[in-house]
Amino acid sequence: MSPKTRQRLPVAELIAKKRDGGALTEDELTKLIEGFMDGSVTDYQMSAFAMAVFFRGMSFEETVAMTLAMRDSGKVIDLSGVSAPKVDKHSTGGVGDKVSICLVPMVAACGVAVPMMCGRGLGHTGGTLDKLEAIPGFRIDLSVAEFRAQMRKLGCALIGQTEALAPADKRLYALRDVTGTVESVPLITSSILSKKLAEGIDALVLDVKVGRGAFMKTEADAKELASSLVRVGRLAGIGVSALLTDMSAPIGFTVGNALETAEALELLQGEGPEDLRELTYALGAEMLRAAGIAKSKGAAERMLTSVVKDGSAARKMEAFVHAQGGDARVVQEPDRLKLARHRVTVTAAAEGFVGEIDALEVGYASMGLGAGRTRAEDAVDPGAGIRLHVRLGDRVQIGQALATLYSSTKALLGPATERTAASFAILKRRPNTPSRIIETIRR
Repeated sequence: MSPKTRQRLPVAELIAKKRDGGALTEDELTKLIEGFMDGSVTDYQMSAFAMAVFFRGMSFEETVAMTLAMRDSGKVIDLSGVSAPKVDKHSTGGVGDKVSICLVPMVAACGVAVPMMCGRGLGHTGGTLDKLEAIPGFRIDLSVAEFRAQMRKLGCALIGQTEALAPADKRLYALRDVTGTVESVPLITSSILSKKLAEGIDALVLDVKVGRGAFMKTEADAKELASSLVRVGRLAGIGVSALLTDMSAPIGFTVGNALETAEALELLQGEGPEDLRELTYALGAEMLRAAGIAKSKGAAERMLTSVVKDGSAARKMEAFVHAQGGDARVVQEPDRLKLARHRVTVTAAAEGFVGEIDALEVGYASMGLGAGRTRAEDAVDPGAGIRLHVRLGDRVQIGQALATLYSSTKALLGPATERTAASFAILKRRPNTPSRIIETIRR
């Protein structure tokens, strides 16, 4: 039925109802999303609705209905031909967060199917798609048919959001991005879960980040979002759990696309920084638990250690990089990833202990070097970024190297150097260096 012949939806009444604190029914929310997609609900009306939700919130029942309506605005992938349990992981975004690149082949090598739809970086946070595209030839634009075929053959794939999957979310997010309504827990929840539910998964593990480099700055806000995602996901029919993780300092030693990809590949060889290892193994263990492959965290981590040690995780990485058109030689030879030619080193101006590396400032500095974007259509420099030479708690001397900056545009180095230098705090006493894992939420 066309918009002209269908009974007109009382959009203004629905907006007013939400504005005044009322709850919308499942039918009202479904028709609202259907109207948004067929044009009978205008962009300005949907923007007004998003603003009403921003101020008035939504019940869990409303959020479930909104999530399912956005999922059903496009295709839902049928992965019934994949016999293994299907579990995905999603991060709310951070600085130096290259976990997905090493996590997917590790978990897949343990016998869990991992259909992962990833995003691009925007602002100070990086995106997995940009990091993967630092691998020469790597394709992220698989069709739904290609995605299904690769899942049946290899048990894992990392792709970008296609036009066919949850298109209502893509349109609504574009409006939220320019109308100041991004930071709404119900809208974030429905945005994340609508895409994940469209993948045809059985379970989802979330990495909800908190701190200076995260979108959620306080532990209370991060826990509210994590609890919403877990509860709504379960009401929508899949198993969901979440890890709250610290994002006050960059993850690992690298920020930037080729740099981070190389560091993630090092983890598959049993190397790499300890905090990246901690995060990857904790999230991987939760995925194996959700899949029913392992009954305890200890058993799951032993499985992950085994597939790294015997090389099967690296072989799985080679297989899916090759399947998606990339140069699989980079898995064993990360130095093949090209870095930008212009470089400068930031050194310590004082003696003491590294007490802070401000993740937000490092993220913005990396973006300023060309590694990130301020608009979705901006190009990124795959070889740009920052390599840290120290971690929190390290003792440093005056003149010691703290970080090296990379950019293909020499003029960008100056401002980014100042910003990077300002992100370090050198203290007289060694600070505490807590775990990256704050809490696990399963209900």
